[in-house]
Amino acid sequence: MALTQISSNKCFGGLQKVFEHDSVELNCKMKFAIYLPPKAETEKCPALYWLSGLTCTEQNFISKSGYHQAASEHGLAVVAPDTSPRGCNIKGEDESWDFGTGAGFYVDTTEDPWKTNYRMYSYVMEELPQLINASFLVDPQRMSICGHSMGDHGVLICALKNPGNYKSVSAFAPICSPVLCPWGKRVFSGYLGTDQSKWKAYDATRLLKSYPGSQLDILIDQGKDDQFLLDGQLLPDNFIAACTEKKILIVFRLQEGRRLESSYL
Repeated sequence: MALTQISSNKCFGGLQKVFEHDSVELNCKMKFAIYLPPKAETEKCPALYWLSGLTCTEQNFISKSGYHQAASEHGLAVVAPDTSPRGCNIKGEDESWDFGTGAGFYVDTTEDPWKTNYRMYSYVMEELPQLINASFLVDPQRMSICGHSMGDHGVLICALKNPGNYKSVSAFAPICSPVLCPWGKRVFSGYLGTDQSKWKAYDATRLLKSYPGSQLDILIDQGKDDQFLLDGQLLPDNFIAACTEKKILIVFRLQEGRRLESSYL
């Protein structure tokens, strides 16, 4: 699959690049960012996939987080895709900040008019890693995943639906039980229909309760003053309780401050 380079900038001895490609899963052009540390010039590096939250593009994490020095020092490639298809000419796709453009929610939609394009789960689990592995010196046996908010909903379901796929799983202010929160109910009904049995396949807490896989270590970092936490959108306590029941190791760090303070610092 052909890649078109959009930008390339030197950073801590490595290169921060952005590419565009024609996505088979999403039926549109997609952009992703990748940081290639100096080590990637000569040998395969472990890859960290970052999934961003609502309204974000591939630019947010690479511009705001300041991860490049650590990635360079540890020889870590970092991949940051966009959060949804764009420019698909679907009626209503740009009308709301939390549904449609910038809000793919990392699910494979089943409902019209979204199902032709909005297949972010298959994109981040299959198409994008295959593209990265074929195009860059990264080690497919050493992948990790992390993200923020809606992105962490994606992080948790990707890890739980694919046991053993990731070496580490880190979630910053994740949406832990979308079937029970206002965001999830609205988005899932639009993307997956009114049959709530379909929703459970993309709910991290429900998936964890039936998790059959190998040992899984999870880090959740959460700002205690996060308004979305206080509004009942995130529900980390449900996920923690399920981890305890399944005897899955989880480190939960409740930090001072709100969302970005707890995520990027």
